[in-house]
Amino acid sequence: MWKIGNIEINGKVVLAPMAGFTSSGYRRFMKQFGVSLSYTEMVSDHGLIYENKETYTYLETKNDELPIGIQLFGADAENLLKAAKIVAKTAPFCSFLDINAGCPVPKVTKTGAGSALLKNPEVLADIVRTLKKEMNIPITVKIRLGWDNKHMNYMEVIKLLEESGVDAIAIHARTTKELYSGEPHYELLKDLRTKMNVPLIVSGNIFTLDDAIKALELTKADAVMVARGSLGNPFLIKQIDEYVKTGVRLPNPSLDQQINYCLELAKYMIDEKGEEKAMRIYRSIAPKFFTGFPNSKDVRRDLAQNMVSFEYLQNTLKKLK
Repeated sequence: MWKIGNIEINGKVVLAPMAGFTSSGYRRFMKQFGVSLSYTEMVSDHGLIYENKETYTYLETKNDELPIGIQLFGADAENLLKAAKIVAKTAPFCSFLDINAGCPVPKVTKTGAGSALLKNPEVLADIVRTLKKEMNIPITVKIRLGWDNKHMNYMEVIKLLEESGVDAIAIHARTTKELYSGEPHYELLKDLRTKMNVPLIVSGNIFTLDDAIKALELTKADAVMVARGSLGNPFLIKQIDEYVKTGVRLPNPSLDQQINYCLELAKYMIDEKGEEKAMRIYRSIAPKFFTGFPNSKDVRRDLAQNMVSFEYLQNTLKKLK
């Protein structure tokens, strides 16, 4: 058990915010596997302020997702405060606010937001101070090691964030320039939690149980954040959660289990978005359930290129048996 502010977190597996994926339906599906904490995909402060309809859909949360953080991105404290106040009015199940200072994508960083904030840690600290002063809710931040390997200033950033009153910090063990390629540098974060005063969540390349064990043991973090590793492999969450709680290593799921999970998630997404929109999105998710299974190549390609309905998904998966 650990806490973000006064929120008790019962578990060490966190579901990462992933643009285009971690909608309410996806989060609710993943909760059953042992997710102790999740986030919305990142929400633009300008999108909320200027009342963009698509942006507002990212705020949709339900009480069975709790605890859930709304992740905001922006580069200006006053605009982020305006956005935070909109969240307070429109997202009743928001447990905490998270500031994205970790997204490395150029279209975000060129605005000064995301991990570009690591170039200006005082600005990031001011954002946290401003929100802590005005909002009666925990404030967390997600960061990276730094901009590039010559500017790994994460310890400076952590110190400033702690001084500003941050309630927890998540760190992705790569620099901005590395994006999502290469191996994350967990060795640089050795025993990091023992040097901090607030909870630590670590992330980067958590694709197996052993990846999670290594990250937790090296860093002494309160929790590990799973992102792309959960796409098509929700049981990874269960494997990590079970091992942390009991020391038991659960075997990988069977083909039949993966088929059932794939169909179940599709239903959650259809319920949330309607069949046509859900199946368009699902073309990039469904094939991942069967990566590594023998004789699945044609099925995976078919799903990625041609899936138009839940019935089509059902009929295509029958070819795997």
